[in-house]
Amino acid sequence: MPAKGKHRRSRTSSLTRGIIAVSTGGAALALPVIGATGAFAAPAHPVAIEKASTSTAVSAKGIAAKKSAPVTYSVILGDSLAKIARGHSVSGGWQELYKDNRAAVGDNPDLIRPGLKLTIGAKAENKAAKSGKAESKASDRAEKSADRADRSERTSTKLAAQGAPAAAPAAQPATYTNDLDGWIKESLAVMAEHGIPGSYDGIHRNVMRESSGNPLAINNWDSNAAAGIPSKGLLQVIDPTFEAYHVPGTSTDSYDPVANITAACNYAADRYGSIDNVFGAY
Repeated sequence: MPAKGKHRRSRTSSLTRGIIAVSTGGAALALPVIGATGAFAAPAHPVAIEKASTSTAVSAKGIAAKKSAPVTYSVILGDSLAKIARGHSVSGGWQELYKDNRAAVGDNPDLIRPGLKLTIGAKAENKAAKSGKAESKASDRAEKSADRADRSERTSTKLAAQGAPAAAPAAQPATYTNDLDGWIKESLAVMAEHGIPGSYDGIHRNVMRESSGNPLAINNWDSNAAAGIPSKGLLQVIDPTFEAYHVPGTSTDSYDPVANITAACNYAADRYGSIDNVFGAY
C-alpha cells in the first residue's frame, strides 16, 4: 500500500491575502502607509474638500492677477490675515486688512474661519472716491469763481456804457445877506460851532436897544467913554471886553457886525447865562 502522503495547505503571504481580499470585493482592507512623515487632518466631509479646492484655485488666481479695484476673498483652511495681506500686497499689511474688515472678522484678528469673505482694497477705493469728490468740488468752485468774475466784468462794462452816476454836488458854504438879518444869522452859526447859547430874538432885541441896528454906533458920553474905552458896534462892547471874549474865526475889528455880536453873546453867556437873559444895560 502506498505510503500516505501528507497534504499541506500552501501558505499564502500576507501581501497575497491582501490582494485577494481587495480583488474579491466586499470591504477593502486599509493597508499601512510606509514612510509617512506626519499626519494631516482630513476634512470631515467630501464637500469640504471640494470647496477648499475651489477656494484655493480662486485665491491663487486672485493673488496672481493685479487688481485695480477691490476684490472679495474667501478664506480657506490654513489662511491668516498676514498671509492674505502678503499674497495681495496689501499696503499697511495685515493691520490694514484687519482694519478694513474688522466688522466681518470680529475682535480677534488671529481667528478667521474658512469661508469668511474679506474685501481687499476697499479703503483704497474709498480714498479714490473721496479724491474724486474733492477734485469735483474744486472744479465746481473754480467754475463758480470764473462765473462771478464774468458777471462782475459784464456789470462793470454795462455801468461804464451807461455812465457812472453823477457825484453829489459838494455842499456850498452858506451865504448871508449884508444886513442886520444876515449878520444875526451868521453870528448864530458861529455861536453854534462854539457852543455859545442865544436866539435870534434875544440878539435882535438887544441890538435894537443898544444901537438901533447901526454897526458903527459909538457911545462917547458915558463913564466908559470918559475912561477912554467907549462902547462900540451893534451891541455896544468896549474894547477890553471884545478882546477878552472874541470868538476865533471872526474879525478882530470890534465894529465888524458878526464879530461884535458873537463877542457880546459870549460875554453875556459867561455873565448871565445867555444873551436872551439880558433886558437892559449889561
